[in-house]
Amino acid sequence: MIDSFQQRRIRLDLLHLPLIGPLLRWKHNRTVAQFILFFLAAVIIIDGLLGSPLAAKNVATVSAWVHYRGLVVLALLLVGNLFCAACPFVLPRKLAKWVGRPTRRWPQALRNKWVALAGLVLIVYSYELFDLWATPWWTAWLTVAYFGVAFVLEAFFTRNSFCLYVCPLGTFNFLYSTISPLQITTRSADVCRDCEGHECINGSSTQQGCQLELFVPTIQSNMNCTFCLDCAKACPYDNVALAARVPGRELFQQTWRNRLDLAYLAIVAAFIALGNAFGMTPPVYVLERQLADLLHTESEALVLGLIYLVGAVAGPLLLIYLVAWLSRLLTSDGPNRTTALHRLVMRHAYSFVPLGFAIWFAHYLFHFLTGAMTIVPAFQTFFQRTLQWPILGEPDWQLAARFVPTVTTIQIWQSIITYGGLLAALMLTLQAASKTQRNSRRALLEALPWLLVLIGLAVASGMTFLLPMEMRGSALGG
Repeated sequence: MIDSFQQRRIRLDLLHLPLIGPLLRWKHNRTVAQFILFFLAAVIIIDGLLGSPLAAKNVATVSAWVHYRGLVVLALLLVGNLFCAACPFVLPRKLAKWVGRPTRRWPQALRNKWVALAGLVLIVYSYELFDLWATPWWTAWLTVAYFGVAFVLEAFFTRNSFCLYVCPLGTFNFLYSTISPLQITTRSADVCRDCEGHECINGSSTQQGCQLELFVPTIQSNMNCTFCLDCAKACPYDNVALAARVPGRELFQQTWRNRLDLAYLAIVAAFIALGNAFGMTPPVYVLERQLADLLHTESEALVLGLIYLVGAVAGPLLLIYLVAWLSRLLTSDGPNRTTALHRLVMRHAYSFVPLGFAIWFAHYLFHFLTGAMTIVPAFQTFFQRTLQWPILGEPDWQLAARFVPTVTTIQIWQSIITYGGLLAALMLTLQAASKTQRNSRRALLEALPWLLVLIGLAVASGMTFLLPMEMRGSALGG
């Protein structure tokens, strides 16, 4: 199996840089990072339950819905899946394994992304339904629930099943880490070929191997990689590299397996990004009122559920299959229609990754830039009023408003990011079509419907960002 992969030239390996390399290879670096985020999670729970009920003055809502989201997409863009590497939700893993003594493997039928995708849709839906951005109490309990689910699954199942098959946040990070500029790989395929112990996946006497069962010589994608570096620490030959690469290279090489769950994840996540942004603009309230009148109901759960089901899940998937059908019709592609449609969907799903990421990034950028400094007085309030420990001084709520860019400046950056993502998506679509079609004309015909839907998604997102948007989590917007 190792022989089937070509050795990639490594231009930069972070594990062999001065200072950075030894720190990354240090056995306890992940534990330290997890403890830092565990402390922040504890503050979210405590302040969410006991602190100010005002979202903009509570660490729970400000850190979870402004800083976490903004920083995680920035980390994915610049480095990779840093949050999963330092994830606090799996820190109690040793206790869970000691309590449960797990021997069970995750059910074979669920070893995919369907559960995680459903969880991602549910979290975004709940975010709007329960106004999580404005409710520190519910944000705290969501954090508690996350710890609880992670603990129970770690106690019952082996091999980090929670991370790989259940966690919506981790799945979001897995998906968009495919655009990241770093990737785990091998320094020499010859060393791996002669290796008998395969410690990178099996572990050694002092270090566990990859709990997500990724074999380093065969890694071609960041999908499912948490950047925990257990493989590098376990390898007795120092043959694992955290190597620099061209951002998004794996998307252009189409390194994923042909799986519908991954295709649906890429497509639905992109449309959810638009739905999540649209949910914070004035037209959404008009739409909710019109739907409520049409259905003769006052149930916000029903109305929002319908909006998200049609606008972010069922509607986009129906549209995608219509696009696949048109693409096949234009090229007269194949006798087996069902298989051909699935194949086209999987082939072009890669195109939705850079555009989806750009929409999420542009949206989170707005909230981060309008609420970045709110975290300082929020922590001051937490220590002074909640813990009665005035070590950070009096809260200065004027600080939050001093460093906010103009809305026009933010919208310019949002447009640059969104249409930059569109450009990458269009390039991916054309390349995917050209790989399978005999000539450039047929490739363009296959790509044409996909190009139109990508342009439509980008334009709809760009227009949404030009609408007035709620400054959630900032001192200016509450």
